[in-house]
Amino acid sequence: MTGELPTLPDIEAFCERLSREPDFDAAELRAYDATDVLLLERAAEAIRAIGPGELAIIGDRHGALTLGAAELHGAIRIRTHQDPVLAERALALNAHRVGLPEAYVSRPLDGSLLKGARVVLVQLPRSLEALTEIVWAIAEHADPAVVVYAGGRDKHMSRRMNELLAEHFAEVTAGLGWRKSRVLTAAATRAADAPAAGAPAPFPQWGGDAALEFQVAAFGQTFGGPTLDHGSRLLLETLRSDPPGERAEGAPARIVDLGCGNGVLAVSAARLWPAARVIATDQSAAAALATELTADAAGVNDRVEVHRGDALEAVPDGWADLILLNPPFHTGATVHAGVAHRLIKACTRALAPGGELRIVFNSHLRYRPLVTQVIGATREVARDRTFTVLAGTKRP
Repeated sequence: MTGELPTLPDIEAFCERLSREPDFDAAELRAYDATDVLLLERAAEAIRAIGPGELAIIGDRHGALTLGAAELHGAIRIRTHQDPVLAERALALNAHRVGLPEAYVSRPLDGSLLKGARVVLVQLPRSLEALTEIVWAIAEHADPAVVVYAGGRDKHMSRRMNELLAEHFAEVTAGLGWRKSRVLTAAATRAADAPAAGAPAPFPQWGGDAALEFQVAAFGQTFGGPTLDHGSRLLLETLRSDPPGERAEGAPARIVDLGCGNGVLAVSAARLWPAARVIATDQSAAAALATELTADAAGVNDRVEVHRGDALEAVPDGWADLILLNPPFHTGATVHAGVAHRLIKACTRALAPGGELRIVFNSHLRYRPLVTQVIGATREVARDRTFTVLAGTKRP
């Protein structure tokens, strides 16, 4: 592509055209951040120098990187991986909005995304486990001459991120900051002591806990990793010590794990109630894959149906006798209670009359008034120094 390289203001002007729709939105949230703008500016020459299909993008929030690379730098046949399904859908809507629906294709984090890639743009995840998986995948599948541009917000970056890149690439440099964002560049040359090509993948990882009778799987982007997190532990204890109120036909027969993560709650519920059918749903691809593996290893995969989707879109109206929810309290890197509010409100449609929402959350967030308002009579089931578990029963 010929012509002058766009400036940071040029790039930002393009990003302003994008929307977060259908992802959670609020007045203080945008469809891009300074890291998106800086990555597109720093990688401009490299992107313009490669051919069709040689650009891969990982972690694009709502399409700024993918569509910016196509519109501003002329990239063709871009391959993009986004873990959240709402990010994928926002990219698709934005692509139609700016007239670039054919500019990219979505791919999982594997060779179909990275084979032959000569430039890779990465929005750095906050999780070091997620970055470990990303860096391994790039080193394993991309072109030997690949150059990686990995950007993030200064407050979320650490020296360990540089070290993870350096474990696979000989030259890692940090660029100048802009608006509290920074880009790390990893040169193509493989580090002398890097794992050889074809080395075993670092994920999935497996873990266990004394409170569980099964092993737990996780990928880099799976919330909580291969462990039983504190909130889920407390909620699980209440299922055993204070089981959900039985309806006329007996124990819950249709259960939903909303935001299933590594599948701990879905699998535990399937084992507690052997006659129950469980729907486990999460918008994260890594969570859905991990839950499938956890359910299979626990021998309940025939009764645990896993969906990657938005909220409860996979659950029919009035289907659930019991919904289990350990909601996120952030969207991307931004702490925002609105995400949990959206999930709580979604439970109203999916619960059967008399069905129960059992939710665990950081006590300071005070979700009880909302649960009572949208679900019905609510009681506190458990509380410790950090978390509260509530049971809300849907009005008949």
